[in-house]
Amino acid sequence: MKRGKKYLENAKLVDRTQLYDVDQAIALVKKVSNAKFDETVELHIRTGCDGRHADQQIRGAVVLPNGTGKTVKVLVFARGAKADEALAAGADYVGAEELLPRIQNDGWLDFDVVVATPDMMGVVGRLGRILGPKGLMPNPKSGTVTMDVAKALADIKAGKVEYRLDKTNIIHVPIGKASFSEEKLAENFQALIGAILKAKPAAVKGQFLRSVTMSTTMGPGIKLNPIKLSN
Repeated sequence: MKRGKKYLENAKLVDRTQLYDVDQAIALVKKVSNAKFDETVELHIRTGCDGRHADQQIRGAVVLPNGTGKTVKVLVFARGAKADEALAAGADYVGAEELLPRIQNDGWLDFDVVVATPDMMGVVGRLGRILGPKGLMPNPKSGTVTMDVAKALADIKAGKVEYRLDKTNIIHVPIGKASFSEEKLAENFQALIGAILKAKPAAVKGQFLRSVTMSTTMGPGIKLNPIKLSN
């Protein structure tokens, strides 16, 4: 993959042989962020899990204390009073069966998170092939299948992020924007790492955090010391 001149200049500022402390990494990630837009700061966490085993899966969510810096569009599947509650709580879209053809036939996906009341999962299940691969399928573990749609919406709008293993046992999660102060990024980082360490499956043996890399959308990866993060 050919890299641009700006990326190569920024990459020179990162010592690829060094494992950085959190504060060093955050200061550096801000320094190498000079795209024309406000880049997202992301964490890429390689774990010692084997996701092929059900008892080594990780999936959950955490509300970042300073939010993600992104305006999140939420679709809620609900009926009656719960639909009214969702609208009052700030849902961007609310509906039931009538939304199926719009998503299935028209390819409508103008939303970032899907929430559903438990009674609607039979309907939402029909969208599994579309929502599943995009990570949009509601799930009780991430708090997106719930009767308390108002709380779910409040958490999501406040900056709730979901974390889960991908097929290579890596977790990819945003922790804010490059424009955030170092303090805000550090608080979000600690909230996320704390939640992931708590979510460590009992079946995982050996080192849980194998590698932790921080980067911006367009920037080079900065490796952190996973041993220090685990203590």
